[in-house]
Amino acid sequence: MKRVLRRLGRGVRFVFRNFPLGEMHPHAVEAAEAAEAAGLQGEFWRMHDRLFEHQAALAREDLVAHAKRLGLDTARFASDLDSGAVEERVRGDFASGVRSGVNGTPTFFIDGVRFDESWDEDSLVEALQQATAK
Repeated sequence: MKRVLRRLGRGVRFVFRNFPLGEMHPHAVEAAEAAEAAGLQGEFWRMHDRLFEHQAALAREDLVAHAKRLGLDTARFASDLDSGAVEERVRGDFASGVRSGVNGTPTFFIDGVRFDESWDEDSLVEALQQATAK
C-alpha cells in the first residue's frame, strides 16, 4: 500500500480498519490493540509496521518493548492497553468489517465498493486511477 499511495499521491485517501483474525493469528487482537494504543501517542503507523515486521514477538512484554523502542511513554501505553478503549476501537472496527462483508485480510474497498480483483500494486493503482477519473 505504501508504494500504491506514493504513486497516486494526494489523489487518494487510505482508511485503515482493524480486522484481527485471532483464530488464525493468536496475538492478532493484542497486536491491533497495541497499534491503537501507540496511535494515542501519534505513532499508530510506526507501531503497526514494527509489529508486522516482528510477528514472532507479540506477547504482552514484547508489545511494551516495542513501545519503548519507538520512544513511547510505556506507562501510558500499558495503561491504554488495559483501559478498554483500544479494545473497544478494535472490536468496533471488526464489527464494521463484518457488516461490510469483510471475511479476510487484506480487504480493499474503493469508493465504498469491495475490490475483489488482484491486490498487486499495478492492479490497485489502475483501479484507483479509474475511480478517481470518474
